Amino acid sequence: MQQEKIVIIDFGSQVTQLIARRVRECGVYAEIMPYTTNFRLSENIKGIILSGGPSSVNEQESPKIGLEEIIGEIPILGICYGAQFLSKSLGGTVVSSNKREYGRATIHLSNKSQLFEGFDINSPEVWMSHSDTISKLPENFIATAYTDQIPVAAFENPQDSIFALQFHPEVVHSQQGKLLLENFVRRICKYQSNWTPANFVSEKVSVLQQQLGKDKVLLGLSGGVDSSVAALLLHKAIGKQLIGIFIDNGLLRKGEFEEVLESYHETGLQVVGVDARKEFYEALAGISDPEQKRKTIGRVFVEIFDREAQKLKNIKWLAQGTIYPDVIESISVNGPSATIKSHHNVGGLPEKMKLKIVEPLRLLFKDEVRKVGAQLNLNPNILNRHPFPGPGLAIRILGDITKHKVELLQQADKIFIDALKKYNLYNNIWQAGVVLLPVKSVGVMGDERSYEEVVALRAVHSLDGMTADWVHLPYDFLADVSNQIINQVKGINRVVYDISSKPPATIEWE
Repeated sequence: MQQEKIVIIDFGSQVTQLIARRVRECGVYAEIMPYTTNFRLSENIKGIILSGGPSSVNEQESPKIGLEEIIGEIPILGICYGAQFLSKSLGGTVVSSNKREYGRATIHLSNKSQLFEGFDINSPEVWMSHSDTISKLPENFIATAYTDQIPVAAFENPQDSIFALQFHPEVVHSQQGKLLLENFVRRICKYQSNWTPANFVSEKVSVLQQQLGKDKVLLGLSGGVDSSVAALLLHKAIGKQLIGIFIDNGLLRKGEFEEVLESYHETGLQVVGVDARKEFYEALAGISDPEQKRKTIGRVFVEIFDREAQKLKNIKWLAQGTIYPDVIESISVNGPSATIKSHHNVGGLPEKMKLKIVEPLRLLFKDEVRKVGAQLNLNPNILNRHPFPGPGLAIRILGDITKHKVELLQQADKIFIDALKKYNLYNNIWQAGVVLLPVKSVGVMGDERSYEEVVALRAVHSLDGMTADWVHLPYDFLADVSNQIINQVKGINRVVYDISSKPPATIEWE
């Protein structure tokens, strides 16, 4: 039996991923498809959500899909651009309006609707982001909500199970947005099953056993959550047929290579540990450009991984810890996003090694990966680990990389992370780390003048890494960490705290 699912048609919105995440939080499996996909209805598709997007439906080249085959056949929910597209396509009128809405707005209900069942009128705040507005509804449609600025904030044709929202229920600023999405997928689409970590593990193990048979599988491990969960899932499916390679690039956190390798061995995984610190340091010598550092690390990783793999016999598959955001990025309707930075995960292995690819986590978001890891009893030290970039500390050292700089940063970073855990702050933070800045500052230590390195502490809250806010760490905590770093790490005499949010800044400095 095929997995029941909700299909989300992506019209290019920056927050389409959030729709899928919110739907999945309801225990409902959702998949994103670009509007350019040759879409066909099937028995396991229970409903369709049309996303927002940056275009105007009145533009000649605006994104479109054919509605003829799905109208009246399956429930549809349009969001923002998706709502405007439904209105215009079915005979309504969408116009450019002077009464644009961006940000928070208060909605008022005007007609009873199954979509708004259980809606608390005392928490009516929603998030708007549109310049066009619906001036005339299609025939047989009724408005179900409005704001002080626009007469149509929600509308529907319940006979054909067509529903539309001018606002964004998927963002946290829409106070009851999740309720609306749950009403759509559960009440209207009548999605019956529950998509849980336990169900996923059971189904995925069975699929992997059929897919891989008796073949041997090779997996590159990073010590992070994604590759570790992928390893445990594969191990549960095929046992000793899985072989892992864990490479120490010299850019991991202090003591991390040894700790993680031991943890892997305790779980029964076959893992080959490779000390390649010298090779990476030599390759990175004199390189300061962030993008060049990433590419160099990727190249050297591929070379070493391939070399180690050649020592193994009869390997047929290469496993990768690809997760759903990576997949979505690769099929984006706008193509891959503009290059802000190369992807943290190292690519290029499949082409070089001529192996078949297996990606056991490609359907999961990061938070879902953690839930699956908990189901598989992954070591909490790895499971609850903050996201850590593939290039490691190389992109937290601004400027060129040397062994000395790495050691300085490792010491400072360990003090910071250990203190977060001591103060019970670590698990309430999405990501934290220390950055070594390419400047020196004057200090006074004892009776002597010093001229030493500066580090910046970074801690952020985030749901998915797309946006992030800096964490308001207690002053006494910051003072304690600063004091420890300056006193215990010889060569650092100044500590600063990064209070930038994303955007405009990024989470990592490079």
